[in-house]
Amino acid sequence: MRKITVTLITFFLFFSAAMATHQRAAEITYKYLYGLTYEFTITMYTKTSSPADDSRIYMPISWGDGTGDELDRIYFQPIPNVYDITLNIYKGSHTFPGPANYTIAVEDPNRNFGVLNIPNSVNVPIFIETELLINPFLGYNSSVELLNPPIDQGCVGKTFIHNAAAYDPDGDSLSYRLVVCKGAGGYDIPGYTFPMTSDYFMIDSITGDLIWETPVLQGEYNVAFLIEEWRFGVKISSVRRDMQINIVACDHDPPDIYTIDDTCVMAGDFLQFEVVAIDHDQTNVELTAFGGPFEQSQNPAYIDPDPATGNDTVSTIFNWPTLCSHVRLEPYTALFKARDNGFPVNLVDFKTVFISVVAPAPDNLVAEPLGTGINLSWEKSSCNNAIGYQIYRRSGPSGWEPGYCETGVPVYTGFRLIEEIGDINTINFRDDNNGEGLVHGIDYCYRVIAVFFDGAISYASNEACAYLKRDVPIITHVSNDSLDLSSGNIRVIWSKPIELDTIQYPGPYKYLLYRNDGLVWSNPELIDEFYSLNDTIYLDNEVNLNTHLGPYSYRVDIESLTVGFIGSSQKASSVFIETEPTDHEILLQWHPKVPWENEYSVIYRKDPGLINYDSVGTSNNNFYRDKGLTNYVEYCYYVKTIGHYSLPGLIDPLINFSQITCETPVDNVPPCKPVLSVYTDCEQITNELGMYLPYDSCSYDAVKFYIFYTPPGVDYIELIDSVDYVPNDTTYYLHEDINSVVGCYHVSAIDSIGNISEISNVECVGYDECPVYELPNVFTPNGDDKNPLFVPMGSRSANPKANVKRVDMTIFNRWGKTMYTTTDPEINWDGKNQNNNENCINGVYYYVCDVYIITLEGEVKITMKGSVTLIR
Repeated sequence: MRKITVTLITFFLFFSAAMATHQRAAEITYKYLYGLTYEFTITMYTKTSSPADDSRIYMPISWGDGTGDELDRIYFQPIPNVYDITLNIYKGSHTFPGPANYTIAVEDPNRNFGVLNIPNSVNVPIFIETELLINPFLGYNSSVELLNPPIDQGCVGKTFIHNAAAYDPDGDSLSYRLVVCKGAGGYDIPGYTFPMTSDYFMIDSITGDLIWETPVLQGEYNVAFLIEEWRFGVKISSVRRDMQINIVACDHDPPDIYTIDDTCVMAGDFLQFEVVAIDHDQTNVELTAFGGPFEQSQNPAYIDPDPATGNDTVSTIFNWPTLCSHVRLEPYTALFKARDNGFPVNLVDFKTVFISVVAPAPDNLVAEPLGTGINLSWEKSSCNNAIGYQIYRRSGPSGWEPGYCETGVPVYTGFRLIEEIGDINTINFRDDNNGEGLVHGIDYCYRVIAVFFDGAISYASNEACAYLKRDVPIITHVSNDSLDLSSGNIRVIWSKPIELDTIQYPGPYKYLLYRNDGLVWSNPELIDEFYSLNDTIYLDNEVNLNTHLGPYSYRVDIESLTVGFIGSSQKASSVFIETEPTDHEILLQWHPKVPWENEYSVIYRKDPGLINYDSVGTSNNNFYRDKGLTNYVEYCYYVKTIGHYSLPGLIDPLINFSQITCETPVDNVPPCKPVLSVYTDCEQITNELGMYLPYDSCSYDAVKFYIFYTPPGVDYIELIDSVDYVPNDTTYYLHEDINSVVGCYHVSAIDSIGNISEISNVECVGYDECPVYELPNVFTPNGDDKNPLFVPMGSRSANPKANVKRVDMTIFNRWGKTMYTTTDPEINWDGKNQNNNENCINGVYYYVCDVYIITLEGEVKITMKGSVTLIR
């Protein structure tokens, strides 16, 4: 490898352009070595019969960091059984100066003669490039390896398919897209076109199948596409393949491949399936395979036989004894290629099978309750390349059985991630709800998965469930007294402990009931004590939920009169409705803090003048919009929640009632944002505004539009008028008696209550809305009423005052004597000498005119100089 500068590379390319006319196809790939050092491979396919073919023992390369080299050619051989094509391989390494995005490029003159879709291809260099992102946070990277050569052939009128058989050794995600072939300097080749088709020419962005449906002209074509490499959603590399396709005339069809679609396999299992290729023209067929499974250093995949050959129909068996080292996030691509023995060219078919290698689930998950937590343990993952575990939990058994290719723990199962462990050797975990303790009465169920560096995840473990011992009270109700909701008293109910350790905590026992004002447990008050374990119902008649401004919370403790404190129930609050009135509706929200799960709520309403409450709806998410109400009339509500614990043996369902609360809907919703348009009349100097409200639901009580105007050159807004709203139609307003049409408008809508909408879109009329100020070069004041006055052009259809404030016009004859002056934008010179009112003679007259144009920013002066010919 020889060091050269980028300048020398360029010089060399131009110097050798006349000598080298042989390039057919090429690409650059690379492999990470260490640190910031990478090994690069230039793969080129050239025209064997070209005189330049044997002379290119070095290949210039630009590293994208301001330096370049010449890479040594390490392989140079004609391709057996292929006419006039030689394979050239150049190789060398480079150390980059630091993390950055680099574009590595090679330009070599020139392409071979006669490429149909590249004009004058014999004088066009081939240019290839590869992108490399060096980012320590994303990890180092090796490019894709392209296992199928970039030289291919097809037939006129027959579907052509090519696949590069791209394999990424790092397991990154790949995508594909077509690009234009590049030439000198890395620019798109002028006049380049994609090949002519009878239907389409495209590349599948996922499989990489390049499909030409179908070629229409014989000849050689060059096409290019990018294989882009993605990691954690970031593009870290791309390789440009510039390939050549030779299309000839033939009358046979390509073979067809039949095998399974995408599949998965658990690491350690043996994946096996059959692949069949059939040539309907009954020629000999060769079936081969490429792709990531075959490139593994340990236990690579193989087909048997390899290749499979025979007449008409052949088959082979795909075999892969998988290992844990094969586990990765992205599926592997197994690419099968069938080539017929047709004349004059061999046609091919490709079949891509995506294979996901999934890690086994961690085995023997066990859940054991202890105190206020549950201890989990499982066996270490059988894949030593795993980096840790994720732990999931839900309330109650799921009954979920993972599908064959279903990895991880999907959201739909009801499990939620509660912990991530970053050490494969840590195989136990205590779930105590981050130190707050788990809830008695919940049957907690768990799953564990193994995770890998690239984001791959294993199958889910078995489901293990456990619940805390029922050795403390379990609170079940904190409810407005259902026997008399109007009282606002709270009925508190709990379930007695049935698994007390009477040896550690001998009786007798007592309960202690605490009450707290609000959801935050900050000021609890002991309100009563009970000396029987069966005494589990309490009516708190010292409070009135219906008049209190928030919820109450309760907790029940149990003590042994012999040894003292045993434990506490979870805290639970009453259901408290908050209301928000708006136009013809009331929004209700409630957020009780309880240890059980509330499945849904029923909303009850008492209409004005009635005695009883009726159910008006249900909610699964703790809020309800009660619509269609009458404004300024009071409605009263309460909510019933329905919930449960997941542990059998407790009251089910758990029904709790909120306070009774009343609210009055009010019209506090303004009309919708209006839509404004402006129509300008340059002759009458008026602006007509059209405005409407787009949605009926918020415009039914609109009554007026307020119209606002910003004159040109000022920074304030004027309310200039109002106009009655026209329901379900456009309302118009004519802004007249104005000095110019220039200015900005917006409108707001107001309803019958006085609510004002957002302002509409702002519409501005600029000076260019009307004709620009131009002067004619001739006029004829001869009495025939045709062009009798010298006036601005277009003045018959537009008033120049629409966008011109004034002018300073001076007209003089050829000797410089002033004939006419005016400040009127319309000028209106009748061809008379303003000094004596006599007719001016025929001839050329000159003018200087300062025109003061009205713009949105204010007055702007332009000076016009010219001449006008007077003809009588």
